[in-house]
Amino acid sequence: MNDARPIPDADPSTGWTKDWPYTPLRLAERSLKIERRDNGETILRNPMPLDAYPTQVSDDLRRQAARIPDRTFLAQRDDAGEWVHLTYAAARDRADRISQWLLDNGHNSDNPVAILSDNSLNFAVLQLGAMQVGIPAMPVSPAYSLMSKDFAKVRHACDSFTPSLIYVEDAAPFRPALEAVNPAAAIVATRNADAIPGAIPFDDLLAAEAGEAVERAYAAVTGDSIGKILLTSGSTGLPKGVINTQRLMCSSATQTGQVWPFLHDEPPVICDWLPWNHTFAANFNFNTILRFGGTYWMDEGKPVPGRFEATLRNLREIRINQYMNVARAYDLLVPALEADPAFAEHVLGDCQYLFYAGAGLPQALWDRIEALSIRVRGARIPMMTSLGSTETGPPAVKGYWPCDRSGTVGLPMPGLEAKLAPAGGKTEIRFRGPNIAPGYYRNPEKTAEAFDEEGFYRIGDAVKWVDEADPMQGLSFDGRVAENFKLLTGTWVATGVLRLDALSFLGPLVSDAAVTGEDRDEVGLLGFANIDACTAEIGPDAEGLAPAEIVAHPAVHDALRGKIAAYNREHPGSSQRIARVLLMTAPPDIDAGEITDKGYLNQRAILTARAALVERLYEGGGADVVTV
Repeated sequence: MNDARPIPDADPSTGWTKDWPYTPLRLAERSLKIERRDNGETILRNPMPLDAYPTQVSDDLRRQAARIPDRTFLAQRDDAGEWVHLTYAAARDRADRISQWLLDNGHNSDNPVAILSDNSLNFAVLQLGAMQVGIPAMPVSPAYSLMSKDFAKVRHACDSFTPSLIYVEDAAPFRPALEAVNPAAAIVATRNADAIPGAIPFDDLLAAEAGEAVERAYAAVTGDSIGKILLTSGSTGLPKGVINTQRLMCSSATQTGQVWPFLHDEPPVICDWLPWNHTFAANFNFNTILRFGGTYWMDEGKPVPGRFEATLRNLREIRINQYMNVARAYDLLVPALEADPAFAEHVLGDCQYLFYAGAGLPQALWDRIEALSIRVRGARIPMMTSLGSTETGPPAVKGYWPCDRSGTVGLPMPGLEAKLAPAGGKTEIRFRGPNIAPGYYRNPEKTAEAFDEEGFYRIGDAVKWVDEADPMQGLSFDGRVAENFKLLTGTWVATGVLRLDALSFLGPLVSDAAVTGEDRDEVGLLGFANIDACTAEIGPDAEGLAPAEIVAHPAVHDALRGKIAAYNREHPGSSQRIARVLLMTAPPDIDAGEITDKGYLNQRAILTARAALVERLYEGGGADVVTV
C-alpha cells in the first residue's frame, strides 16, 4: 500500500492514475517481428514459438480429472437457489456416458448436436461428450427460439446444418419454436420432456455405460476434426456456421497460456454469465478454465436492468480471482463497487487482472475502475483486452502488458501472423495461423470470400498503432472497416471510435447509439434512451409520464445538450463533432438484426431498419430530437 499519497476519489480528474504502480502479474515479455512490403502491407509475427498443444479439448478434461478429480470444475444454482457442483472427475464420467449413448444411437460427425438453451451443467457435458468422439456441437442462441417472433434464425440453423439431436434444458418454453421449425432430429430435454411428444429425458443419456467404442472414437479425433460450429450473429443476413476445429481451440488456449503465464501459477476462478453460443465464453472463458484447472461459477444474471441483481448476489458469495466481461457489465458493476467498499474489496481483493472484450470500454469508466483498484489494493489492477472474432478462436492479438488507457488490443499471439493492409483510408488487420477457422460449415462461397489470396482471414476490423514510433506499444482498435462512412465533405467518420467516445460523455442518459451522417453535412446519433436515468434527471415531475414524454422533457434535453457540448469541446473536428441526437424508446430488435443476444449493436442494421428516424433527425423535427 502506498501511504505517501491520498487515495483518489472514484471520479478522478484526468491523469491522476498514471504514476501509480500495478499489482504484480507474471506476463510474457513483449516481442514482435515486422516485415514491411513495397505494396504498403505489413506482416506482424510474434517470434515466440508456439508450444505443443493437445489434440482435442477433452485431453484437458481427462488430464484434470486424473490430476484434480475432486476440484469443482463448474457450479450452477438449482431451482432452490443452491449451488450444485460438478467436479472434474464427474464431468469426465458424464461426458463419457453421453459419448456412448450418442454412438449407440447412430450420431456421428456428419451432423451436429444442436444446443438451444442457456449455459448449464448438462449443456457442458453434452457438448464435451459429443466433441470428444468427433460429433460437432452447435450451440444456438436461446434468443432465436425464445425472443424471436418468426424463428427464422433457428429454422435456418436446423434446415441448413441438419442437427441429428437438439437439446433444450426445459422443453416447455422451447415448444413453440420447435413446433414451428419441425426439425428432423431427436429432441432431448432435462425438464418437462413430456411437453414435446417423443422427447428423450436427459437422464437416459447418463444411464449409458461407457465402453471401448468411446475410446476408439476418441482416438480417431484429430486436430482437423470439427469440435464446434459457432453461429455468427447474422447481422448481415442469416447466421453462418463457423467451423471451430479442435486445433483452433487447443492452440488458442496454449497461446493464451504463453502470453499470460500467470495462469499456470494459480487456478483461475471466475463468475460468468456470457453465453456459450458465443466465442468469448464458449472458447476463451470455458476452455481457459478447463486448460488451467480452474472453477467456473455460472452466473444466471445478465448486464441488463432487472437481471444484474443476480450477478451482484453471486459476486458477493464467490471470491473470484479474475474478472472477464463486456463493457456493459462494468458499467453496471462499478457503481455498486463505489457505493460499498466492503463489496469492492471482496470483488477486487484477489483479482489478478480485469479483462473486457466484445465492445470498447469508455475511458471515463476505465478511470473509475482504476480508482477503485487503488482504493482497494493501493495499486492498479492490470486491465487488458484482445481483438478477434468467432473465426479466430477468439483472441488473435492480445494485450499482455498493463496499459494506461482503454483501446489497446495488443500484439499477435505466438504462432499467429497478422497482415496490416490499407483499406479505405484505414488499416485493415487480417490473420493466419492454427487458431483461425478454416471456413464456414457447408458454405464454400462464404468461405472463399473470407480469405485473401495468401490465406489471411479478413476480419473486417481496422487498427492503428498506439505509437507509430514505438510498435511495441501495440495496436489499438480503429473501428469496423465496413461501418465507417464519409460526410458530404469527403471526410471519413470512424464510427466505432466516435460511438465509444460519445457514450463516455452521454451516459447514463444514453445507453447506446448508432452513428449517423453518411452523405450529410454533420454527424448525429440515434440514441437508445436509458429511461430510468432520464426519469431521475426529471425528478418528481416524471411521475406518470410515458417513455415518449420522458425523452421529450426539457430537463432531459437540457442535460443531454450539456453533455454533448462537453463532448464537442474535446472533439471539435467535423468528423467527430455531434450536432444532433434523436432519443429512441424502442429497444434494439433482435429479429431485425439490430442487436445480438450478447447486447452488441449492429450499426448498419439499425440505420437501415430506422431510416425514417434518421430522416427526422436531420429534418430537426420531433420532440425527441436534441440539437446543438
